[in-house]
Amino acid sequence: MGHVLKTTFLLGLLTFLVVFCGYALDGLQGAGVAFFVSCLMNFGVYWFSSKIVLAMHRAQLLLEEEAPEVFEIVRNLSAKAGIPMPRLYMLPSASANAFATGRDPQHAAIALTHGIVGLLNREELSGVLGHELSHILNRDVLLASIVATLAGALSRVASMARWSFLWGGERDERDSTHPLAWVLASILMPLIALLIQLAISRAREYAADQRGAELCEEPLYLASALRKIDITSQRLPLRDADPATAHLFIVNPLSGKGGCSLFSTHPSMEDRIARLEVMKP
Repeated sequence: MGHVLKTTFLLGLLTFLVVFCGYALDGLQGAGVAFFVSCLMNFGVYWFSSKIVLAMHRAQLLLEEEAPEVFEIVRNLSAKAGIPMPRLYMLPSASANAFATGRDPQHAAIALTHGIVGLLNREELSGVLGHELSHILNRDVLLASIVATLAGALSRVASMARWSFLWGGERDERDSTHPLAWVLASILMPLIALLIQLAISRAREYAADQRGAELCEEPLYLASALRKIDITSQRLPLRDADPATAHLFIVNPLSGKGGCSLFSTHPSMEDRIARLEVMKP
């Protein structure tokens, strides 16, 4: 519940920032336009994001005869979760990773790399697939798409505000917007939006770890899988990894470690594993 409240608060804050930027640009009319554009973009994302993400990563539809064990695990976990079995896709990569996509459980898909299927045993695969099914159950894919859309809309509005401030000439005398608001809208707001987007992503990873561990009834399955995936993904990072979709994967597919945790799409691996190890099955 804590993760839900935190995510709801951050999503509300991000929406407020979008509207505030619109207001700083053109008063109440600008705020209304910014909010309308965000809703319109969210509608497009709602319907098309899944197909776009799968195409970006050259995902190929997986047939049951190609991976019967994976199908059996997903079928059993889906029945336990009370949702339709998602479509399964394979990514042509030796790296170890996986992600879920789809706007709701009725239109969901899980994509696995060749590398992860060969790397993990049955129990560890159960942990990973439980994690991905939890993202579907929690509507995390839709939430992430909405957050990304809002953040993108905010950046566009901020860019418009910046150019308007630089090249707009004389301001209307009736315009009482303080210059500081323009500075905040054009420079600081996109950075704040990025931090909020990343904080939501990390919160949803923790929630999916917990629910996925509960779904497969053994937290150590997922802990062991994460440890193996982390080591392998550093040695064999996902080729053509895109920062725009990095938050979808169970482990950040971009090569390299370190950096400030505030700018990370995922919680630290050590923290995720430690939380799973203290969970009671």
